[in-house]
Amino acid sequence: QVQLVESGGGLVQPGGSLRLSCAFSGITVDYYAIGWFRQAPGKEREGVSCIAGFDGTPYYTDSVKGRFTISIDNAKNTVYLQMNSLKPEDTAVYYCAAALHTTVVAAPHQVEYWGQGTQVTVSS
Repeated sequence: QVQLVESGGGLVQPGGSLRLSCAFSGITVDYYAIGWFRQAPGKEREGVSCIAGFDGTPYYTDSVKGRFTISIDNAKNTVYLQMNSLKPEDTAVYYCAAALHTTVVAAPHQVEYWGQGTQVTVSS
């Protein structure tokens, strides 16, 4: 049984930082890309970042490059998303996801498994 469990969301002021965690189980990580998507109210779900399980190569959507960093701890079966310089437009529910292709950031239909989501609110 595949499980993706997110944690680390919350309320932060603009310019602040948060670190999201995704604990995964039930998959062979070498075959998957583990990533993050987000969905703001009234908007479609969009890809934020993913990391290739077999070699740790990261991928980012343009709007978060230079601000967000994705990493993986294979010993802990956990993927992290370090989010710095947060903006109000980063406010959304953030979902962890697993896919067979690293192109998933631009192609949400490739997601095989979803987590339940965690709320991130950037507001003063």
